[in-house]
Amino acid sequence: MSSSNNNGTVKDFNASDLSDTDLAMKAQEELNMEGEMEEANEVFNSLFSTRRPKDASAGFSSATKSMGKGFLAGAVSLVAQPIAGAQQDGTRGFFKGLATGVASAVALPITGVAVGAYQVARGFGNQNEASKANKQGMQWDDQKRKWYFYYLDKDYEEVDHFFQQVNANTSQGGINGGGAEKKVKDREFYELLGVSTNANSGQIKKAYYKEARKVHPDKCPDDPDAQTKFQKLGQAYQILSDEQSRANYDKNGKSDNQNQDDMMSSIDTTVFFNVMFGSTLVEPYVGELWIASVADLMMKDMAEQGNLSESELAETLTGKAEKNSMESKMKQKMREIKIAMYLRDKVQSFVDGTIAADDFGATIQIEACKVADGSFGTTFLNIIGFQLEVEAEEYIGFQKGLWDGYKAQAKKNASATSNNFKITGAAIKAVSAGRKLYSEVEKTREAGAINAVNESGTKKTKEELDAEQAMHAAQKLEENLPTILELAWAINTRDVKNTLKNSCNKIFSDANATMDQRLKRAHAIRLIGKEFLEIGKLVGASKEEVNSAAAIKARAEVAVMHTMARAQGQEINDEDAEEQIRQHRAMAAKRDSDMNTQTQNL
Repeated sequence: MSSSNNNGTVKDFNASDLSDTDLAMKAQEELNMEGEMEEANEVFNSLFSTRRPKDASAGFSSATKSMGKGFLAGAVSLVAQPIAGAQQDGTRGFFKGLATGVASAVALPITGVAVGAYQVARGFGNQNEASKANKQGMQWDDQKRKWYFYYLDKDYEEVDHFFQQVNANTSQGGINGGGAEKKVKDREFYELLGVSTNANSGQIKKAYYKEARKVHPDKCPDDPDAQTKFQKLGQAYQILSDEQSRANYDKNGKSDNQNQDDMMSSIDTTVFFNVMFGSTLVEPYVGELWIASVADLMMKDMAEQGNLSESELAETLTGKAEKNSMESKMKQKMREIKIAMYLRDKVQSFVDGTIAADDFGATIQIEACKVADGSFGTTFLNIIGFQLEVEAEEYIGFQKGLWDGYKAQAKKNASATSNNFKITGAAIKAVSAGRKLYSEVEKTREAGAINAVNESGTKKTKEELDAEQAMHAAQKLEENLPTILELAWAINTRDVKNTLKNSCNKIFSDANATMDQRLKRAHAIRLIGKEFLEIGKLVGASKEEVNSAAAIKARAEVAVMHTMARAQGQEINDEDAEEQIRQHRAMAAKRDSDMNTQTQNL
């Protein structure tokens, strides 16, 4: 009797000659061998690039990586194997390891060269298919390793469906999913609505409408307490229908200042960052800034995790991180799609030929001037303008000839590298400023403890010392605001550029448009970028004024005011925000001037 394993090797044996134990051992050996082969394949694939290359260039790149990894792995093995052998078996192990290392140092580079040659051959073999696919405007799927037609509207529908499913799952499962009653600090609001503490949002909404009909003042004219009952029911629904406020209620029960808690649960971090960075006017071009998305996600996580014990929190961290990671990726994808659709619609009249290039450019100039009027308008114009122009130049260049495409690509890569260095430099400065701030605050605290006597000669109270230290820390933090803002802007710049890069790629790849229409889209987007850049440079900006500590503090104060006002249901437009910022800066300047005058008089 013979048996064949998955790797093609055949082993002859007679099952009747083996006992049950021997057969079991034989089967285990086969399984172990298969496991070792699978592990070896994984190591091989991770070491050498064996994925299907899309064209000759990708094949050559894959070959270079494989050969480089082969020589590097061989060199590492030559050094590591003797050391490992010596640690295990002394001198004898050293020489065994040396022999193994020499063999690996020869075999691995040869394998790398062989794999590289194979990848080059595959790349050249796929070149004809790649050329045809590029002419048809197809895209390369890096995961599936095949060509496909990309459709912008279809992409939007798929991402939108994802979020509909997420919302449906949330509605069906509630905040903490289905199941038995969960422990909460206070049950009053749940009892008012007549629902379980683990009720989902749909059940809570249904219960509210049911109970509201019973106690509505119009339905109960003879009940003097109907108005009070109806208000309490509305308060219960308002708290339990919001994830953040419900999580806080489950953990802490009713607050002494419920109205303030309700407002805090309604805070939208996007409002703060829109005012802080003046991004509302350019939102169609940049979407929701990454820094705002992260802040919003952190606030929601804090609210959802607030009612969990340490052990429950530890159990949910991994799953929560994975869920957030997926939702963050899809949220960013939707952001890119919406920007792409906005740009597609914006340039459609240019593509159709219903508006001349000069007239189209004039409308963009008017828009750019309006954007430039904001505090950070010219900064946004320069960032957006550069990226739109270079993305369009790259696409047009590769469509007409390789040289112009590679030239634009090099320009884009140089800008990305420069911005990465700016982020690194700004981060180092921010860390250094943070350490300096901490050191100075500690020195102030120690000095306060030593000189804890006020002007009347009596010992300062703990409250007085804490107030002085808090004021000093706030002053030092205000001095470092420009450093913090520099880092935030470096991050924003990379975020906006990467987002626009992907959005432009979607516009130029959209198979709903012909190749000629895609080229016209690129010309229109290049014109938008060009006008944005020119207006941005022409208007300019006083960096010292916009990025001064006083200006940043004024923006932050107004941003907080607008965020809280929006949480209370008030509507405030962008012009109001900019006017309030100017007023805050003027008041701060006058206050500083008066203080300087008083100091000089003393």
